[in-house]
Amino acid sequence: MDDKEMKIERYREENKTVKHGETVFAGSSLMEMFPINKLLDEHADDTVIYNRGIGGFVSRELLQVVDVCITDLKPSRVFINIGTNDLSDSRIPISELMDNYDKIVTAVENALPEAEIYFMAYYPVNYEAAAEEMKECLRTRNNEKIAAANAEVKKLAESHGQRYIDINRNLKDDRGRLKAEYTIEGLHINEAGYRAIYDDLMRYVKEKT
Repeated sequence: MDDKEMKIERYREENKTVKHGETVFAGSSLMEMFPINKLLDEHADDTVIYNRGIGGFVSRELLQVVDVCITDLKPSRVFINIGTNDLSDSRIPISELMDNYDKIVTAVENALPEAEIYFMAYYPVNYEAAAEEMKECLRTRNNEKIAAANAEVKKLAESHGQRYIDINRNLKDDRGRLKAEYTIEGLHINEAGYRAIYDDLMRYVKEKT
């Protein structure tokens, strides 16, 4: 059983005891690595957020286990950040990513018609601050491609009558790159980076609609 399968099985078990009607985070490593419950504890905030991110996931994989990562928890709010690994693969066109994303959201809407879904803008990257072994990936997954993908995510959110949110303002340097001090190797975000976006994200988690 690989790492992804182990997480899926763990989540499946944990889902048996979750409280329904709460908030779920779903996506790949950029979501899984968000230390949301640590930050909630630090802020003495009793908001319940279940993180169901799985590192390495592409959109097709989240679609296959949308029940375990989202619908089985019966959340009232879902925050999705999926597709950056698709963007790293030059063989996967943005149109294919959006098709999978559309199917994921449709599955959630069919299972949970009352749930509010937040499509998160993809985070920027920083090629100049990247570790040598990441540079090849970041030639494909660059900020221009991320901007193009974000435009498509925004359109998709609007077509579903759901929310597109961009909480990246505090992550970006004056050239629109992920700030060097907030990245691990040019692509992933360190804890300081997540702290920089925590307040902006929590405004959406807590907003009254």
